[in-house]
Amino acid sequence: MISQTELYLMMTVTGRDRMPDFIRLYQDKGLDIHWLSLGHGTANRRYLRYLGLDDTEKMVCMTVVTGRKWLEVKKAMSVRLRIEAPGVGIAYVVPLSSVGGKRELMFMTDGQGFRKGEESTLKGTEQELLIVICNQGYSEAVMDAARKAGARGGTVIHARGTGQVKAERFLGISLASEKDIILIVTLSEQKKEMMQQIIRDAGPEQKAGAIVFSLPVTDTAGMVLRPQSEELEEEDAEPAEAPEKAPEAQDAGKPEAEQTERTAE
Repeated sequence: MISQTELYLMMTVTGRDRMPDFIRLYQDKGLDIHWLSLGHGTANRRYLRYLGLDDTEKMVCMTVVTGRKWLEVKKAMSVRLRIEAPGVGIAYVVPLSSVGGKRELMFMTDGQGFRKGEESTLKGTEQELLIVICNQGYSEAVMDAARKAGARGGTVIHARGTGQVKAERFLGISLASEKDIILIVTLSEQKKEMMQQIIRDAGPEQKAGAIVFSLPVTDTAGMVLRPQSEELEEEDAEPAEAPEKAPEAQDAGKPEAEQTERTAE
């Protein structure tokens, strides 16, 4: 269920030749801040033919929207782009739980009439996905800041950003168009400190020019997110010594003749 007053990350996936049509539609609806990256589909050819899709290079577009703006854009995509038709593309939204910094929030939601309310659309999640967008070449500066707050690692994606005029108006700086996107999964209890550390060490006022927001993660597999000290405590714990077996217990299961012989000794 979409809440018109909450924030979402809108993901758009389409062919390189169709993405300009989506961007023009978004700009007509007042959305100027996007992060674009190349991608490639993994569906098998038979499934692609069934959907009327071709196995070409894709583009991925990330845009922060309010629920109200999503419903408006969704209707426009249906009318103008016929997005339901095979081969056009897909778009979906994921709820945001927080944005690092008031200016950064205003920058990403300009013209959408968003008012900050209670943090986190999904309550009770134990993990969060931090999405950090910085100038290209500064991903290590971001990760150095994140590690200070307990980050174990991250994934870097190269992208291109838009919205330079708004960046100068809200952030007072000119942002490079080439971007690095860093994805970091962390414990919810570490999220706030990690976001603050990234803004302090690599934020808009630094060369990295990073902005950061988070998405709730409902579950993970193959990830260890507990503090390293807790893991070391478990590794260092010595296994309890097994109690020495009494002669009677050692004899259990042996032939009766062998047991009698031991007793005689």
